[in-house]
Amino acid sequence: MSANDPFARLPEAATFTVTSTTLTDGAPLPGEQMSGLFGVPGGKDVSPQLSWSGAPEGTRSYAVTMYDPDAPTGSGFWHWAVADIPADITELPEDAGDDTGSGLPKGAFQVPNDARTGRFIGAAPPAGHGPHRYVFVVHALDVETIGIPADATPAFLGFTMARHILGRAVLTATAETLA
Repeated sequence: MSANDPFARLPEAATFTVTSTTLTDGAPLPGEQMSGLFGVPGGKDVSPQLSWSGAPEGTRSYAVTMYDPDAPTGSGFWHWAVADIPADITELPEDAGDDTGSGLPKGAFQVPNDARTGRFIGAAPPAGHGPHRYVFVVHALDVETIGIPADATPAFLGFTMARHILGRAVLTATAETLA
């Protein structure tokens, strides 16, 4: 894994807690969270269950992202981005990030990932590239809606969120495809 810190150039923010019945912080991703769409055997592209608590006072909405800072692209790889989750929602069920976003709360929407699909795309590290980190972040924001178009990129979402982030809850899982 590289030393690339995805938070190094972002404003400091309070921390709060994110947990999952699907994932364990620091552990390998289960097969369901690997990418069948990218040809990983047994991969199912199922977004994990996420729950969060302890967000900073003044939180008016959330965004959730999944990012691989170790992807061999020069810019990492965004696997999932959800914007405009209402402040009274503190959980996403497993597979909320399907093709239709059927498990997302009213008003929330998925931004197309780096594969340009508006859904969760599972992990697919290149064979022999070593372990990759998959960083799941719940961003607590000071606005009800982030005000980006539904076809924006996750990077644009991140850029727009930067001045609105009150807190971050982070869970990091890993994956490796052997040569």
